[in-house]
Amino acid sequence: MKHFLIVILVVITTSCSFLNTGVNNNHNTLSKKEKKEKYEILFDGTDMSNWISNSNEYKLIDGCIVMQPEDGYGNLYTKKEYDNFILRFEFLLTPEANSGLGLRHKIVTEKSGYDGMELQILDNPAPVYANLKPYQYHGSLYGWVPAKTGYLKPTGEWNYQEVVADGSNIKIMLNGNTILDTDIQEVLKDVPEDKRPKTLLYKKGHIAFLGHNSVIKLRNIRIKELD
Repeated sequence: MKHFLIVILVVITTSCSFLNTGVNNNHNTLSKKEKKEKYEILFDGTDMSNWISNSNEYKLIDGCIVMQPEDGYGNLYTKKEYDNFILRFEFLLTPEANSGLGLRHKIVTEKSGYDGMELQILDNPAPVYANLKPYQYHGSLYGWVPAKTGYLKPTGEWNYQEVVADGSNIKIMLNGNTILDTDIQEVLKDVPEDKRPKTLLYKKGHIAFLGHNSVIKLRNIRIKELD
């Protein structure tokens, strides 16, 4: 009986339709405030018509987009390109999950390729990641700017993240806490011209979820374009 109850609890906690976040309990819909502020839904829980994938590893399951690795990698891109915006979404990590959020990305047809800015998505507390560089943990501008840690919910629980991309300014709020607030131009100001990665300086591109051989779940994906 005890084992049965644990199984039920796990199913409820990880279900995409269970009201467990406190952020927007009408999953994959806009709140009245968001409608007034002109947010748009990127995923409505019923289809993936706003997205393009370079693999078959992103599945529509129970109102969520689920990354289920088969060959190890694969990226999911918005059909539309964006320059400046506020992106809101919820994500659920499985143990040792490793993924990425691409901003202003170009579409790469090869499954393991990346061409744009990457913000890390990671199960920080997993022992396997104990010795990473600071700029490799969740929310970091990968390879460049570390994010603050300690604000992720345990694996199996939903996290809420907001990303503001406004010119060279990138800001991330995780579960209501600012974990990254940086200016890419400031980051690169002392970097020699020939060492500056072009991928950080793209003005416009696709939003992407970058698969790293891990199961993650996504829902409540919406966006507001900035002037």
